[in-house]
Amino acid sequence: MSSEQLLLGVDAGGTFTDFVLVSIGKTVGVTIHKTPSTPAAPEQAILNGIEALGLNDLALCGRLHIIHGSTVATNAVLEGQLARTVFITNTGFGDLLHLARQTRPQLYALEFAPQPPPVPSELCLETAGRTAADGSEIEPLTDTQLDDLVARVAALAPESVAINLLFSFLDARHEIRIETALRERLPHISVSRSSRVLPEYKEYERGIATWLNAALGPVVSGYLTRLQQRVGNSALQIMQSSGETIAAQSAAESAVNLLLSGPAGGLKAVQFIGQLAGLEKIISFDMGGTSTDVALIAGDITRTNEGVVANYPVGVAMVDMHTIGAGGGSIAFIDSGGMLQVGPRSSGAIPGPACYGHGGTEATVTDANLVLGRLVAESALAGDLKLDREAARRAIARLADAIALTIEDTALGIVAVANEHMAKAIRLISVNRGHDPNEFVLASFGGAGGLHVCALAEAMQMRRAIVPVHGGVLSALGMAVADRGRQFSRTVGVLSANADLAQLEAEFEQLQAAGEAELLGEGLRSEHLQAIRSVDMRYKGQSYTLNVGWDSLSEAVARFHAAHQQRYGYALDNATEIVNLRVQVTAHRAAFVLPEPALPAAAEANDCNKTPDHTVYGHTQPVAVIPRHTLEVGAAVAGPAVITEYAATTYLAAGWNAIVDAYGNLLLEQVNA
Repeated sequence: MSSEQLLLGVDAGGTFTDFVLVSIGKTVGVTIHKTPSTPAAPEQAILNGIEALGLNDLALCGRLHIIHGSTVATNAVLEGQLARTVFITNTGFGDLLHLARQTRPQLYALEFAPQPPPVPSELCLETAGRTAADGSEIEPLTDTQLDDLVARVAALAPESVAINLLFSFLDARHEIRIETALRERLPHISVSRSSRVLPEYKEYERGIATWLNAALGPVVSGYLTRLQQRVGNSALQIMQSSGETIAAQSAAESAVNLLLSGPAGGLKAVQFIGQLAGLEKIISFDMGGTSTDVALIAGDITRTNEGVVANYPVGVAMVDMHTIGAGGGSIAFIDSGGMLQVGPRSSGAIPGPACYGHGGTEATVTDANLVLGRLVAESALAGDLKLDREAARRAIARLADAIALTIEDTALGIVAVANEHMAKAIRLISVNRGHDPNEFVLASFGGAGGLHVCALAEAMQMRRAIVPVHGGVLSALGMAVADRGRQFSRTVGVLSANADLAQLEAEFEQLQAAGEAELLGEGLRSEHLQAIRSVDMRYKGQSYTLNVGWDSLSEAVARFHAAHQQRYGYALDNATEIVNLRVQVTAHRAAFVLPEPALPAAAEANDCNKTPDHTVYGHTQPVAVIPRHTLEVGAAVAGPAVITEYAATTYLAAGWNAIVDAYGNLLLEQVNA
């Protein structure tokens, strides 16, 4: 046991907290677990899971490596539970965050509710120390002005400070002076500066990222401190939005990088499963209790610096993912026009769908699937939940009466509306970006994903799909397989034809050195580090960029033209511009292969095979219910069928076949298209 490496991936979701324990020794073992989330104290659900898995002693003595995907940062932003933060910028720009980009939230709405500024005007301070667009100094920052600024900050008694001076990505000296003075004289205050958080052009986006980092810092720090104290000496890593992990002691300094922590784990797991199954082109579809995340993988995970969380642009690197409010707990309702709608409001963990029996009375997608028979009431669910089909029928009956349909047809409508929401999201990340979905495999996971996989694949004209092994806790598996790493960037803004290659090389080396220094500070060895370079490019005169790999200038330009052709359908002979340099520094986690799924003992298998056939709405004949763990490698199943497992269910529709691969994944294919 002492030679084993124990990795515990933890994904704290809105409804359940998922665990995947990977033991790596002479053989590889995988154990999964789910426990209800504890939103008021997220760390408690993690401790509950560690105890349920019998890992308390190992955690306390430091034998356990915990990799955690946290929703603490995301929830803090969505709920507005942020630290009191002072925002510092140059004289005349105090309204920077208030003015924003003046974009309409709804294009054709003549009136819409005013949005409160991120930082109240009384907490926005202006100062001298201004840099020009060419990096030269316009206005110095004197010692007297600096002393006055620190005094004004102290008088406001904030928990955190965000420093965002103009063009600080070209010359960070003034920001560094302010940061140093604040840390020396007000050591109890958290400080973030834009030249570290996001040293790129676009002052508003840079300002928002810096403010979010500052406002989230104390929140994340408090949570991680409590968690680390409770798990003893165990190594604790946190998943970042970019798909790499960061040490818990460093995470609070990079809090804005945690906003897509959980969903990023799901993508890492899909990539890992795809590599095992020999699949390079995958559209991932993660349907949980509250939301659905969709993303596209074409060999590598695509990242973006144009993410949005709670209507705030987040310019730091994150996995390129589209999220909608459609999950198993999404509530169905009749709108003012008499139309059936689903989401984005969710029943959440408490009270949950009506069928959970925890006090919920509103119909949800989960209730609809249960009424239709696609979800089996006798299924073994996380947290020892027992599904109440009659409660689900009562909840849906209220809607059925309002639109004069049967309960079953109303349930079918709820599922159809939810499916259309998700299909629309998939179109956004595929068809709208020049990709043909038929060239991809649809990877479905999350507790509710398997119930909708066939319908979504048909809607997108995709003939192949995969329901990964451990699909109900796949994001937690992604935590265990993720690499440790950092993403660094810097704006250069030069025409490709005028680029000083020696200067670009020096800039790349500085970014790489910064990333390596941080990882070496976490105890990693230099020979284990790998750096990948890329650039954001555009045609001269454009506002938006495309990211392409960097080996040489000529190859980067050629890649940009090809990427522009794919995304927009055309390429130009115009001059190109290199806007940002990017470096990803990673250390690969220990490689392992998932073990072949173990079959139950003969007596247990016979018991499982006695599961009675089941009625599914729309089918005149009974439908087989098959426990997934009884399917051996190579086993084939023809739809319609309901395949059950701990924490998830797959509804294999008529016209679809499934086969179990060597790792326990269900490979689905449509046979009557």
